[in-house]
Amino acid sequence: TGQLLDGLKERGVQVTFFLIGQNIEGKEDVVKRMKAEGHLIGNHTYHHVEITRVPDETAQEEILMTNEVITGITGEEVSYMRPPFGVWQKNLERKLDVMPVLWTIDPLDWTTDNEDEIINKVVTQAGENDIILLHDCYESSVNAALRIVDILQKEGFEFVTVDELIMN
Repeated sequence: TGQLLDGLKERGVQVTFFLIGQNIEGKEDVVKRMKAEGHLIGNHTYHHVEITRVPDETAQEEILMTNEVITGITGEEVSYMRPPFGVWQKNLERKLDVMPVLWTIDPLDWTTDNEDEIINKVVTQAGENDIILLHDCYESSVNAALRIVDILQKEGFEFVTVDELIMN
């Protein structure tokens, strides 16, 4: 994540990070850095659970626990949620006041360490208002992400956080 943050900072790009609550422990400084550098921080559940496969109470707890951890670090409420595996329970929006955010481009970066393959899948599909799904826990994905930014910026694309995309 630090390598990605460094690269994004060099390029003047802000993105949205959807964080898994249990992965934040011991990495609070990284979350503070994300916030300080203008990135949007969203929720990706506490244990990366498929929320349609657990009871409603468990799904709510997964989201609320992560919101609490993020808010405790950033001082800001969490408004956006990326449900693991892209499956969502519509009734949770009303109960928890969160907006689910899915993606329009998924290069399946977690299935390969081939950076060129990841890049090709993204840049050949990219269009206006697309949301690209990538995982910063893989070095190949981080390298690909920065190369994708370079390629798409040269083509005139602008990168924005999810809230900017939705509000504009």
